[in-house]
Amino acid sequence: MKTLLEMRAITKEFPGVKALDTVNLAVQEGEIHAICGENGAGKSTLMKVLSGVYPTGTYDGEIHYDGALAEFADISDSEARGIIIIHQELALVPLLSIAENLFLGNECSRSGIIDWRDTNQRTEALLRKVGLTEPPSAIVDKLGVGKQQLVEIAKALSKEVRLLILDEPTAALSESDSQALLDLMLELKQQGVTQIIISHKLNEVRRVADTVTVIRDGTTVSTMNAAKGEITEDGIVRDMVGRDMADRYPERARRAGEILMEVKGWNVWHPIHAERQMIKDVNMTVRAGEVVGIAGLMGAGRTELAMSIFGRSYGRNISGSLEMNGAPANVDSVSGAIEAGLAYVTEDRKSLGLVLDETIQRNITLANLPEVSRKTILNEARETQVAEKYRAALNIRTPSVFQKVMNLSGGNQQKVVLSKWLFAGPEVLILDEPTRGIDVGAKFEIYGIINELSAQGKGVVMISSEMPELLGMCDRIYVMNEGAFVGELTAEEASQERIMSLIVTE
Repeated sequence: MKTLLEMRAITKEFPGVKALDTVNLAVQEGEIHAICGENGAGKSTLMKVLSGVYPTGTYDGEIHYDGALAEFADISDSEARGIIIIHQELALVPLLSIAENLFLGNECSRSGIIDWRDTNQRTEALLRKVGLTEPPSAIVDKLGVGKQQLVEIAKALSKEVRLLILDEPTAALSESDSQALLDLMLELKQQGVTQIIISHKLNEVRRVADTVTVIRDGTTVSTMNAAKGEITEDGIVRDMVGRDMADRYPERARRAGEILMEVKGWNVWHPIHAERQMIKDVNMTVRAGEVVGIAGLMGAGRTELAMSIFGRSYGRNISGSLEMNGAPANVDSVSGAIEAGLAYVTEDRKSLGLVLDETIQRNITLANLPEVSRKTILNEARETQVAEKYRAALNIRTPSVFQKVMNLSGGNQQKVVLSKWLFAGPEVLILDEPTRGIDVGAKFEIYGIINELSAQGKGVVMISSEMPELLGMCDRIYVMNEGAFVGELTAEEASQERIMSLIVTE
């Protein structure tokens, strides 16, 4: 098999940080090559070097592509050679049509005038290749995330892609959308498209990858080959974190105390479509020292429930009652919910959980400014002291608390969000997809933080699309479907089969 890509001794430095240290990578033509590693290991940096985001001259080492030395001045250089990268944050223009997005900057034109007939015909052919039946005129903003991901791949195919790089392609997708995308990757492989996938979902890596390269702390650690039976989840995890992780979920003593939060008869209607009831007569309790899970398929209403409880951040015509420590609590606003002892860690940390252009320090104190102020004047020394405390306690990997949050890896960003809400001193912490898009090492650390909170007598509500995570962490699990709770299972009763049977039979 011919080697299509070889990256030799790639070293990339930023001020105070060596992101890549003599990384080597060889990708064979026609294969799917997975790159695995913890957040901050250097995976995305390596792909930015390859695609010309970091141009020749800004790094040490060599890139050999299709048998020749390659020097890319920018991303258009690499695209001209058939190297296309699809980032985790999709690069589509939401208010343009599919056709307009596919050929943006690469328009089908005659004498400077766009040929819409040709554009639409080409779009239809590309959409068929990726399994989409939407018309070329469909507005991208109206598509689900899974279909938008397929539009990105169609866009790559329009540029005659030879090497397709997918950075966390299924991080925001449902199970069915993820499987459809993986199936498409295997089809593209049959068509001769070489692919590199960066993913934390090791079951997906095992399903599609011919070869796996593991990077740790900016250095190549190992390369495994599927044909030789070398690819195992335990082996990948061991090389990623530098140690065996026989138990993915840390042990803790299960000691549930008195009821901290009780929700009774909770009903919520859609904020725009007034006739749609999103949450239907939900009743739930959370006890001191307890981790309570909420399981359900995408669209079951889990996030809508959490946000409506947290200061009515979602929905309209909300009815029902919420008690904290046996007394009615006013949660009609976010500030009221915080004062009542609630905190909500959103599933969308970048848009809703963090101020990306602000420092770690400022983000951590944002939900509890009175604690670092005196007579409305911010005490910056106290703010720094608080940030340093949480930096150490949660092991936030950063040179300084004055670093901007946008420069952190996903796992460290998630720790900043957690720090913010821990500093607010909640009695009940609602975690919505707390480990989405982060690696197994960072996941283990966050599980440890959850266990510490329960040991302190806090109540934790955990929403997760990963059933093994719920089964490994929770004392009780509520099962949700179409806005209603359809079952409640203790840790001893719960299994993936029981949860799914409740969802499909209720």
